[in-house]
Amino acid sequence: MKKTTILFALLAFSISVLRGQHTEKNNRTATQPFVLGAIAQIQSLELAEKRTVNIYLPEGYNADSATTYPVIYLLDGSADEDFIHIAGLVQFCNFPWIHILPKSIVVGIANVDRKRDYTFPTSIEKDKKDFPTTGGSAKFIAFVENELQPYIATHYKTNTSKTIIGQSLGGLLATEILFKKPGLFNSYIIISPSLWWDAESLLSWDAAILRPDFKQPINLFVGVGKEGKIMERDAKALAKKLKKTGNPQLKIHFEYFGKEDHGSILHLAVYNAFKKLNK
Repeated sequence: MKKTTILFALLAFSISVLRGQHTEKNNRTATQPFVLGAIAQIQSLELAEKRTVNIYLPEGYNADSATTYPVIYLLDGSADEDFIHIAGLVQFCNFPWIHILPKSIVVGIANVDRKRDYTFPTSIEKDKKDFPTTGGSAKFIAFVENELQPYIATHYKTNTSKTIIGQSLGGLLATEILFKKPGLFNSYIIISPSLWWDAESLLSWDAAILRPDFKQPINLFVGVGKEGKIMERDAKALAKKLKKTGNPQLKIHFEYFGKEDHGSILHLAVYNAFKKLNK
């Protein structure tokens, strides 16, 4: 082959490669981010820090419409925790051929220090030593009540239906809210709650929800998997304690997930909770 022919072939190949690179670059430039939700920063006076919340809005959401939506508050709601898969589950449950849930807003509360925010003070010295930042749940609950819920109600088209989802220490916090501030939510999804905290003292709390004159309708789902004797016993005790009141205002559902452990239970349990609580 002549040198001129070889040079021509190399030049043609180079032009082809450059065109391909240019086309690929243009394709990259033409792509757009896939936006799942919005991120809000709230400067909390209760917590004396800035908090991040991730917000999923349902399909068809229109701020100018008269339509309002239930709100699902998700503990452990960081993007690298449970926000993405729970928001996806809510969207899945909205499909018209499934229609387990009404279209809902999801508010994922990103963590700063979950051991601090999700626990009340303990009398157990070893826990104080092992977990020195714990005991701040009262401030976190005040943040939810006085700052987060009003922020969401002001900025989004919400109605009075409010659900909280919490697992593990988040389940402990959700139970504490249920016992101490039940009016903050209409529905509670409590999965694998860490009720062992402070020698199970929360289970003996004289809660308003346990009294015969309690009038607020509450939907509650408690779920636990194969997670050890103490956690399984405490979750069952919580559901039993609430059912024992016989109060028709309380709709209590309990489910044991014998094939799931502490790491695998949440998604399936929340899906089952949605089905049970929205019948």
